[in-house]
Amino acid sequence: MEKKSFEEKIEFAKEILNRLMNPEITLEESVKLYKEGIKAIREAEELLEKAKTEIIEIEKDENEQ
Repeated sequence: MEKKSFEEKIEFAKEILNRLMNPEITLEESVKLYKEGIKAIREAEELLEKAKTEIIEIEKDENEQ
């Protein structure tokens, strides 16, 4: 299974938000979409934290030279 990028995860969460704004959506579908959206956002946050850690390590290595 192909891993999605940070940008793809954010775009997916935006799509879910748009679908949730549909007044005709059922409660069951809303809950399902909400769970999917939260999962995508958490995964995007994890990728962002990983990138921050990598940047900190790069800066640390540069400052030590």
